[in-house]
Amino acid sequence: MILDKIVAETRKRLKERKAQMPEEALGRAMALNHFYPLDAIAALKKEEGAPLKIIAEVKKASPSRGDICKEFDPIAIANDYEKGGAAAISVLTEPQWFKGDLEYLSLIRRHNRLPLLRKDFIVDRYQLLEALLYGASFVLLIVNILSLKELCDLLEQTRNLGMEALVEIHDKTDLTKAIAAGASIIGINHRNLDSLEMDMSLSEKLIPSIPQGKIIVAESGLNSREQLLELSKIGLDAFLIGEHLVRQADRAAATRQLVGV
Repeated sequence: MILDKIVAETRKRLKERKAQMPEEALGRAMALNHFYPLDAIAALKKEEGAPLKIIAEVKKASPSRGDICKEFDPIAIANDYEKGGAAAISVLTEPQWFKGDLEYLSLIRRHNRLPLLRKDFIVDRYQLLEALLYGASFVLLIVNILSLKELCDLLEQTRNLGMEALVEIHDKTDLTKAIAAGASIIGINHRNLDSLEMDMSLSEKLIPSIPQGKIIVAESGLNSREQLLELSKIGLDAFLIGEHLVRQADRAAATRQLVGV
């Protein structure tokens, strides 16, 4: 399965990075870092009568679509999103399947004032330290690839570092784990990461089981303001949108149209 391959390759690269820069050296680099994470929860919380909350994604490629953006300039893309009124920016850092890079985080951080999400397949504390060092304010934790203990540990470690986590689910089993771990931001991914099939009714199915007070984010398959407004009515707080925005000739205008400013 694709997800198993991605996670196995992630662990292999992680082992190589740890050999090149042990966690102690990473910690020393962090001591010289003066960046403090921004408040992702405040940025994504829905406000009555306010523009929609969009997490706009800097994304070069994906396993399901291949290359999405051939003329790829992460700084320009992120700046377009900020001009368009995005609430936060998601940055793909997985290098093989999504053609991402950790350096994109630090490049964007220098030119952008929005909270940044490190979107990757995080399985180890080391990746959290990297995320903080390179300028992320929150990270993606995918429930499907973590045991409950791993999820709890990584979520606790994320918060100890001053960041938050977007805890991604795809079914009720994932949701039960996310709630048990104490997730504050729950992402409902309409795309099954194993089969890559879409289920656009998933948010409607799962929202009734999510406790009050959680920030709920819809992910994948989102491409129109009408669609976002309908999802907002049933309880969604924010929307993570990648492919639709990256492909636009005028990304700032496309973001403004979705946000409603």
